[in-house]
Amino acid sequence: MRLLLLSGLSGSGKTVALHTLEDDGFFCVDNLPLNLLNDLIEELRTGSHRNDGRVAVGVDVRSGRDALQALPANLARLRAQGLQVEIIFLHASDEALLRRYHHTRRRHPLARKGVPLVEGLALEREWLGPIAANADLSIDSSDLTMHDLARQVRSRLATHAAGNLSLLFQSFGFKHGVPVDADFVFDVRCLPNPHYEPGLRHRTGHEAPVIAFLEAHREVEEMFDSIQAHLQRWLPRFAEGHRSYLTVAIGCTGGRHRSVYLADRLAGAWRGVRNFTVSTRHRELDDHLTDAE
Repeated sequence: MRLLLLSGLSGSGKTVALHTLEDDGFFCVDNLPLNLLNDLIEELRTGSHRNDGRVAVGVDVRSGRDALQALPANLARLRAQGLQVEIIFLHASDEALLRRYHHTRRRHPLARKGVPLVEGLALEREWLGPIAANADLSIDSSDLTMHDLARQVRSRLATHAAGNLSLLFQSFGFKHGVPVDADFVFDVRCLPNPHYEPGLRHRTGHEAPVIAFLEAHREVEEMFDSIQAHLQRWLPRFAEGHRSYLTVAIGCTGGRHRSVYLADRLAGAWRGVRNFTVSTRHRELDDHLTDAE
């Protein structure tokens, strides 16, 4: 059985993620009291429920602080029993969460206890800290639409082959901030910048003229070789250590030319490598995520 424990901050997109997994065939349960988790697993193992062994359980702050703090130890026991358990944690900036709550006019779960929204968010982060610290995959939904989040969940979770490391190559622009959920960050701002070349400013690293410009510079090839050598040295070690998810972020100034080109090229180099499922995301290009099986 593969168990995804899906948690995160209220308003970060847990419902969207669960619906996406359910559409892909996962047996999904939302807001399960944590004291019933073991009973649910036993029922799915021995009962007559029709499922293919893929289960996703949504857990939020309403489970209570004590139960949340005890969860990592409980999951460790389940892993010791041979269960494939993965913790997926969704988060977002306070600014994004406040904006969403003001838009939907829904109440935060802790606000029902008389806690103001801003304080409720801080308290929720504290209560969910043990889960966030033990997450196999963290997804920052601050700048994602519902459709973007669904695409990312589908690419990284629903289509993730058992035993494979889900490897995401993400381009970004430093002027828009470093992705908080990246495992490796490579700064390529030292490379020649197509932004200052006539006719290339409004193009992207996907397009042939930009690719030709970059490939005409020896240092671009050296940068690719250096990053690739580092990844070839260490990514297999992560895979051997049963790591399920890993994000490699490539950053340039604006996130439209150099980082896009290198993220695509690195993804291509890892596409088809055994034990890796590869995808790309170009954060500054409308957050469209592309599968790269």
